[in-house]
Order: sequence, then C-alpha cells, then structure tokens
Amino acid sequence: MDRYAKWKQRELLLILLYALAFYAYALRISLRLSHDHYLKLRGLAPGWLIPTRRNDVSDAQWRNFRGNLPILSFVFAVFTVVANGCRSVFKLKARGMAILWLSLSLVYLTYLHGACVVYILSIATANFFLVKVFARTKFFPFMLWAFNLFFLLCNRIYEGYSFSIFGPQFEFLDNFRGTFRWHICFNFVVLRMISFGYDFHWGHLDSHFDQEKHVTRCSLCKLGKTCYVVRQEKGLASDSSCSFALYLCYLVYAPLYLAGPIISFNAFASQLDVPQNTHSVKDVARYGLRWLFSFLVMELMTQFFYYNAFVISGLWRELSPVEIFIIGYGVLNFMWLKFLLLWRYFRFWSLVNGIETVENMPNCINNCYSLETFWKTWHASFNRWLIRYMYIPLGGSRRKFLNVWVVFTFVAVWHDLEWKLLSWAWLTCLFFMPEMLLKSASNAFKVQSAFGEFLLRELKALSGAVTITCLMMANLAGYVIGPSGLSLFVSSFLSREGLPVLGGVFFSFYLGTKLMFHIQDLRSGVHSPR
Repeated sequence: MDRYAKWKQRELLLILLYALAFYAYALRISLRLSHDHYLKLRGLAPGWLIPTRRNDVSDAQWRNFRGNLPILSFVFAVFTVVANGCRSVFKLKARGMAILWLSLSLVYLTYLHGACVVYILSIATANFFLVKVFARTKFFPFMLWAFNLFFLLCNRIYEGYSFSIFGPQFEFLDNFRGTFRWHICFNFVVLRMISFGYDFHWGHLDSHFDQEKHVTRCSLCKLGKTCYVVRQEKGLASDSSCSFALYLCYLVYAPLYLAGPIISFNAFASQLDVPQNTHSVKDVARYGLRWLFSFLVMELMTQFFYYNAFVISGLWRELSPVEIFIIGYGVLNFMWLKFLLLWRYFRFWSLVNGIETVENMPNCINNCYSLETFWKTWHASFNRWLIRYMYIPLGGSRRKFLNVWVVFTFVAVWHDLEWKLLSWAWLTCLFFMPEMLLKSASNAFKVQSAFGEFLLRELKALSGAVTITCLMMANLAGYVIGPSGLSLFVSSFLSREGLPVLGGVFFSFYLGTKLMFHIQDLRSGVHSPR
C-alpha cells in the first residue's frame, strides 16, 4: 500500500470523528432550541409515541398525509385484495385489469374530488383525441405541449374553475367538490398525458432502442427478468392496444394518482398486462417494513426537533447565525424524509399490485455533493421524465446550457405559480452553470500521478462545498423561507458574528464532500490510485 492510500485511510478516520462531533453539536443545539421555544411555536400537537412531548405537524402536506394515513391504508388494503383477487381468479390481462383499475380509481377520485371528476375526464378525453388524430404529424409535439401547458396554467389561475361559470343551474355542484383540490393533483395527470402522447407518437417511428445490446449490459435482464428500461422502450404493438380505457386507467391509477412516483405510459401498460418480476414477494415485504421503520424515525424526529415549526412561526429570524444554520439544515432533512415517506408509501402500494416505478430518493440528502447528483436522486422519477420528454427532445446535451433554464422554469411552473419557486429555479440554473463547466474541464483533465489525483480530489471537494451551500440556499428560498427570507438568511451570515459561522459551515461541507468520496471509493472497491 503506497503513502497516498495510507493517508486516505487516516483522512477517513479524522473525517468520521469530525462528523460525529458535528452531529452531536447540531443535535444538542436542536434539542435546546426546541425545549426553550416550544411555547412560542405554531403547529405543535400532542405526541403519541412519547406522550410527554409535543409533535411538530406544522407542515401542511405532512399533516394531511399523516392524518389521512388510516383511511388511505384501508383503501390500500381493499383495492389490493380486489385487484389481485380478480387477476388471479379471472386470469385478467391488460384490457381486463385496465377496466378493473379504472373502476376502482374512479371511486377513489369521486371521494377525493366529488363533481370535479368531470373536469379531469373532459380534459383527459380531449387530450386522447388530440393524440390519436395528430400523433403522426411533424408538429404534434408542439400541439401536445401547448395543450397541456394551457390547462396547467388555467387550472391554477382559475383555481379549478367554479361550476357557476357554466350557468346558475350548475352552481349547486360547487357544494360537492370533494375533500381534495383536483387541480393540485392534475399536475401529475399532465405529466402522464404528455407521456402517453410522446410514447404513442414514438411508437410510429423507427425505434433506436437495441434490446439485445441492453440485455448484455443490464444485470436484471441477464437474470431473465424484465427491467424498467425495457418495459419503457419496447412500446405497445398496435394502435388498438392504446385503448381509451387503458389510457384513462394510466392517468388515474389509484396507487400513483396523488403523488407518484411518475411512470411512463409504456412501462405502466406493459406491467398491467404482465406484472413486474424484478421484486419478489419477500423483497416487497421488506420494502414495506423499511417504510414503517422510516415512519417511526420521522415520528421521533418531529417529537424531539421542531425545525419546521421554527420556520412556520418565523422564530428563526430571532436566532443566532449558528442556530439559523442548524434550523435550516434540519428543515432540509425533514423535507427529505417527508418526501421519502410519501413517495415510498405509494410506490409500495403500486409494487404490491404488480407495477414497479422508478425509486425516488435512492440516496440520502446528505450524500449529494453536486446539483446533477441531487436531481438524479431527489425526485428521480420526475428527473427521468424531464430527460425523456423534455431535455432530449429540446436537443439534449448539445444545447444543455440553454435547456437547463427551460427545464427548471417548467419544473417551477409545474409545482405552482409562485415567484419563490421561479427564484428557486433560476438560482438552481445559475448555480448549475459553473458546475457544468467544471465537470467538462475535469473530464478533459487526465490525472498522471498520485499528486495530480490528490489535487483534483481537493478541487472537487471545494467545488462540492460550494454546491452544497448553493443547494441549501436555493431550496430554502424555493420551498421554505422565500426570496425575502433568503436575503435575511444570507445577511445574518455576512455579519461580523456570522462570518466565522459561515467559514465553519463551508469547512464542514468540504469535509462532508470528502466523506462522500470515501463512500464512493468503498462502494466501487477503490482503495488506492491506479
């Protein structure tokens, strides 16, 4: 073993010791802040896991999911028994399963949206006929995007439309709008309508997918299983296979309707006919148990650390710079765990019913040091959707510096029509530019020695620290404190008291990035330079 490899081992030990000290300090400060200020915080409720402590349910999305979990799990159980039972008894294939799941899902949607289901079905029907009539034309992609963007914006601007706009005789229907705003969920339906349109359109073109070549490279396909990529790229055999019932079933499929993960039309239709075989019953059961463990971790976290309540209450503005950093860092970890639980719950429901989707959140938020990695591993299914249906059709890497701005602006508008989301999108794009330039430069730079590798690793660690800082700022601005809060957040760190804290934060992120390098080396079996 050479000197550089020995140094890397010592470095790993020192970084681990620093990480333990960092998290011990952060947890101690978090506990003190939660204890000292809980009487001033909004959004706390009595805890059930530890009755003597309050529970932070200040986040509306988490509060709604958590509160509706019993009824949601009941629906999960009933629909699963009915669907799998009918498939087994009647030997149903794609057509039969589409009609069955469409019927179940429409019952589900009626409970959620009441009379507003008519809006969903009307827009979906119009999109279906647009695809069927114009899919073979050259200008079809423009028509598809124009149609879906029009309704995406109108749904938000008019808040899901009042029935009274169609005449006073329909005004009474506004009393039967269900329990959940339909135009919020429709954002996911828009993605599915675009997916159906493109998959149907590409089905009439020559496929560039080489399945034989893919099988030689795919570990799952080598085992005789059918991976997600094959299901997505293979497509359906004929126009008649893309029936209206199958299309509607795809749009409103109950397990994935509310939050995803996002699945392409081809992959969904394929698995409706032949259920996924990449995960055994034991694998799926283990996945469910892991979700239950993660849920208990979330309950413990929200009963000891009131990160989100500090932001909702605005009390973070009164804290010192180091306390503001800990609250901000805690909020981002809370967001990560919240979305992990939401997405994995619905993915688990889908897996139990034979349909595999891309896994969102495959990596921990604390194991991402580049914007590219962050986006590949945060909303991973949405990232794949954006690449397949937006980034590549726009020209892919040939116009990447322009395409990034278009893609992230769409992501912001898709989430909601808010300035803070647009500021998040444009900040992210701004931070993306130097990363892409540095990545191109580092790929062109050939390491010739151990010192060269050491130097390149240090530069990447510094770059990673900058990226993590930028990611933290962009996500806090977009999803938590807004642009005005971000200016206060930044000014607190540029004060005389805040500058040493900023230096400590940057140093911590620098060491954190190096720890991620060591994790990558261990996973790939790299212990010393070649």
